Amino acid sequence: MKLENKVIIVTGSSKGIGKEIALLLAENGAKVIVNSSSSMPEANSVVETIIKKGGQAMAIKADVSKREEVTQLFDQTITAFRKVDVLVNNAGVMISKTIKDNTQEDFSKQFDINVRGVFNTLQEAESKLSDNGNIINLSSSTVKMMFPTYALYSGTKAAVEQMTRVFSKEIGRGISVNAIAPGPTETELFLKGKTTEFIEKLSSMNAFNRLATPNDIAKVVLFLASEDSKWISGQVIGANGAMV
Repeated sequence: MKLENKVIIVTGSSKGIGKEIALLLAENGAKVIVNSSSSMPEANSVVETIIKKGGQAMAIKADVSKREEVTQLFDQTITAFRKVDVLVNNAGVMISKTIKDNTQEDFSKQFDINVRGVFNTLQEAESKLSDNGNIINLSSSTVKMMFPTYALYSGTKAAVEQMTRVFSKEIGRGISVNAIAPGPTETELFLKGKTTEFIEKLSSMNAFNRLATPNDIAKVVLFLASEDSKWISGQVIGANGAMV
């Protein structure tokens, strides 16, 4: 129970990697806030699963791209559990198109959620995260790769990585700030629309000849959320099986 009595917000945790992160953190004793902007039935289902296993959790609806909703996310968490110890910035969106085919709306949506969303939560954490807490931002291994159609998405994640590095030196109070950069991960959202051949090609690009599972990523987040990782801060950890 590495996280016993820790209160953790996991943004975008109604499904996919975020869901697995929420479940694993709860299994290790954390009180988890399952956040979603639009999938509240799924978020409530994650909460029910945690409670059935003896854990504590609650679902809070908030769009991280909207500052006032992020303020409410933190305030409701503090009202319910009296503190926030760990923030996991998992919420994100990806639109895969070449630069010439992206619209103004595509650009705005990705930067609003992926970058402004992290900016908003970091601003709240500045004063509302407990001393000696932990912040874990989700980046992507595409930042280091030149995958066609990923320019805007990778650009948003590069911005997240630089905010991570700088904020780790700004916030103080014993708070560590890190990012994790997963490689291709076996989620419903990732697999949708991809051919078997393309998935096999991606799998062959790492040292283990498979996609990551959401649990592979969640285990790294568990480490970064625990006291075991305390001397690590300002880092971007690649969780990609030596893909890059």
